[in-house]
Amino acid sequence: MYDSIPDILTTVAQRYIGDHPKHSFLFRAYHQGGFRRLGDYRYDLNLNEKWVEACAGQYVYVWGKLWSEQNTTLNTGLNCYSPVTIYVNGEEVFKSELLQELFPERRTQIPISVNYGWNDVLLCFVKTEVGFGGIYGTASFKNFPLHFLTPGANRQGQEGWLYSEPVDEPVLSLPRDGMTEEETGLTWYPRRDWTELEKSRGCFSRILAVALGTTGSAELSGTKQPAVAYAWSKLDVTQPGYSPVLLQGKHEGALTLYVAGKEVYSAGSSGEFHLELPRRYGSSNLVAKGEIQAVGGSWGFTLEDAERSGSTGWRLKPPHPVAGCSDPWLYTGVFAPGAEPSHADIVRTDTVFDDGGQGVYWRVDLPDTHVRPYLENTHYGKWNYPLGVTLLGLLQTGQELGRDDYIQYVRQHIELSTSFDRYGLWDREGYGAAGINNQLSAIDSLDDCGSFGSTLLAAMEFGDIRGGRDTADRIAGYITDEQERLEDGAFYRVRGSGEMRKETMWCDDLYMSTPFLMRYGQLTGDATYWDDAVNQFLMFRKYLYLPDQQIMSHVYDFVRGRATGIPWGRGNGWVLFSLTELLSILPHDHMKRSELLTFYRDLSQGYLALQGENGLWHQVLNRPDSYEETSCTSMFIYAYARGIREGWLEQPEPYLEAVRKGWEGMTRLSIDYKGNIYGVCRGSGYSFTALYYRDDLGWNLNDTHGIGIVLLAGIELYKMNQKLRERHICEVHN
Repeated sequence: MYDSIPDILTTVAQRYIGDHPKHSFLFRAYHQGGFRRLGDYRYDLNLNEKWVEACAGQYVYVWGKLWSEQNTTLNTGLNCYSPVTIYVNGEEVFKSELLQELFPERRTQIPISVNYGWNDVLLCFVKTEVGFGGIYGTASFKNFPLHFLTPGANRQGQEGWLYSEPVDEPVLSLPRDGMTEEETGLTWYPRRDWTELEKSRGCFSRILAVALGTTGSAELSGTKQPAVAYAWSKLDVTQPGYSPVLLQGKHEGALTLYVAGKEVYSAGSSGEFHLELPRRYGSSNLVAKGEIQAVGGSWGFTLEDAERSGSTGWRLKPPHPVAGCSDPWLYTGVFAPGAEPSHADIVRTDTVFDDGGQGVYWRVDLPDTHVRPYLENTHYGKWNYPLGVTLLGLLQTGQELGRDDYIQYVRQHIELSTSFDRYGLWDREGYGAAGINNQLSAIDSLDDCGSFGSTLLAAMEFGDIRGGRDTADRIAGYITDEQERLEDGAFYRVRGSGEMRKETMWCDDLYMSTPFLMRYGQLTGDATYWDDAVNQFLMFRKYLYLPDQQIMSHVYDFVRGRATGIPWGRGNGWVLFSLTELLSILPHDHMKRSELLTFYRDLSQGYLALQGENGLWHQVLNRPDSYEETSCTSMFIYAYARGIREGWLEQPEPYLEAVRKGWEGMTRLSIDYKGNIYGVCRGSGYSFTALYYRDDLGWNLNDTHGIGIVLLAGIELYKMNQKLRERHICEVHN
């Protein structure tokens, strides 16, 4: 059985990676004339701002669509500024009532049933004398925010909603996906097309009009200040050969062209260009740098396609596909001459460029339309605390089993988040809520940062991760300076996405904080982070420890002034797992190590007495009538095996038997031959009754709260067995 541990772990790891392969963010066009999101990721559909002249009693339709991978129910939330009716796939699912309309501060939860594929969501608002519109969107942005896309056939792939002109009567036939905007019989906004005047102004002038301090729909006002802008595309040579690639076009203002990082054309004033380039099969970056001495009139360039240039076998393609725009160019600027990024530094999508102000990112050749990245994977590239421990399990499995592909999978997942960390903060500031890194960009709890941050630090030990150190520093700053604490310095929850999490202390938060603090102290050499982690354990013990059973209450409720007294399995697992992590790093001469080691032994003894007959621990530790739970079992196995290996347990024999019995039980009941993981409790609330945990808090298949810790338990057991064999061999030879 024990020799099969690597095979079991490999099966679990490869099933997870196969189910969640590498995918980057999806880039979409976003019209800034649409609706801004709030911090909770719902859209502020304030129609009073869009239609100032609308009359009371008029109707406006707001139309979006959602993709779903399955038939399911999604939870949405609504605040009403005015009466509203909501339709999903043509069926009325909600109509506001008087109190909802009179009290816009009241939030209404609205579950909507969606089908596999695209789903129309249509809101019909009625203008009143006191309001028009509402706030609508996801009801749980921390789990997965809902990105609504523009419907119809005209702007396919753009993010956001369409809104109609005001009409005096409801439409007879509701708009539905697949219709063009014209087929609906309504005029839709924000506007879709350039005016003829704007088209004549040149690409830089019309696209960057706002940045230039002008408007795209009127004559561009003159300015004495010079300006620089960039455009980026890919020159894709599709046919090999010896004939040159001919590029020709014209430009207003100075222009420099770079292909594969090398300058191929430069002119200091307006003109035409005819270039013959060596035909190199494949794609190369094509960068156009435009400069103008005084903005006014036309500024930009055009490049003829292969057919017009008389040269075949090449094309322009986007440097990164942008859903909702077919143009092959991305644009950014404006910059002051001499302060612009270099042509080599501009060819990135994870960077906000310094323009001397708030920063700029990429735009496309559509009115007021920006490029934004969105996370639309359920796992890969996502940042949350269960994935933090999942990736830690994969990382250590890769290290112990010599699987560099696992290590690189983890590092690349993490880097996708950290390399866009600064962008995510900028996106949130500019648009209200970031399309990526929804928790990392809006940290307001330990859940948002500590678990994944600890794994980030572990992954950085294998080499640099782009943006990793800055992200780690930001997390450390949050935990040290912003996270709410009691007067004695203990972490507790005041803010949070759910009301039940306010004014409480959760034993879970020892994992959401102390492993990161220990690793960050190790990274920086600053022992104050270790001291903070140590003190958290001692203070949490004061509030949550149940000495008669030698286990932990899940939560302390400060509103009620007492602990719940319920020993939830995974909550206790986090405590012992985190204490094990702390002891593994804390110096042996630390003044409080002995006290913590005693706490580790006391807890270990308490949990040992509660192991079930099948080797697994229960969802409620002291309730054998609750189900056998995999994640807490894994954490107890991990902590015991580590304690045996490190010599922390003074009488290791019963713990050795518990580890073996637990692993045998898990391989029989929790892990199947395909690497699926069963019996992992889903994310929890809290209660003063064990029945909530036993009956209402069920388990999920392949829940990320458990996959990584199963891997970690197996690795620690594998290392324990190796250590015991080595000791036995030494004893025999001696």
